[in-house]
Amino acid sequence: MPTDAPTRRGRPPQTREQAEEVKARIVLATAEVFTRNGSRGLSVAQIIEQAGLARPTFYRYFGNAAEPLHVLLAASNEGLVGGIRAALTGTDEPVELGIRLIDAYLDWARGHGAMLRPLFAELHDPASPVSAYRERALDDIRATVRETFTELGRPVPAPLDLDAALHVCEYVVYRISSGTAPGAEPDAETVDAARLTMIRVLLTTLGTRADIEYALDIPNLFPEAPTSS
Repeated sequence: MPTDAPTRRGRPPQTREQAEEVKARIVLATAEVFTRNGSRGLSVAQIIEQAGLARPTFYRYFGNAAEPLHVLLAASNEGLVGGIRAALTGTDEPVELGIRLIDAYLDWARGHGAMLRPLFAELHDPASPVSAYRERALDDIRATVRETFTELGRPVPAPLDLDAALHVCEYVVYRISSGTAPGAEPDAETVDAARLTMIRVLLTTLGTRADIEYALDIPNLFPEAPTSS
């Protein structure tokens, strides 16, 4: 009676780590294709070519090209909302909180590089999955800001004021990203100027008179008044 186990054909089973590595490779390839073509130009054929994988390997983990894009967009949202949530802790000084929020937004943008172009291009396209993820992120950010104001005992911002502040921040980041060559990062001087613009807008839309008076003592935040000759 034979005692040897039969030889198994085919590929050996993957470990969990190996499976996660392949999934991450597919998501990274999806990011590359999305950056070039946007969501409408995304296809399984382009993703597997970018990833250097066979089609059956792709379908082992994802059912279509939209699924790894959803993974990508969810991670982007988590990075933005999580960064802002972390920024709004550690200090109870309102102006410092506003500056930390803006720095978190810029850090998120810096991590996306050229992918910001299709992200911003599809923000207001109802047919794009980017639009739905953007609204979820904004809802989470609004809730976080309201919670922080409540914890500080400050009046919760009016919805229009809060949306105006957030949309201006979004627009400023879009401007600096759209004016940068593909694959490059905006220069430090441009980012510093954009940061000041965002801080000033946040102060005047969400701040109080006391906040603005406090901010007037922060060096280089506001331009000096011209001296009379």
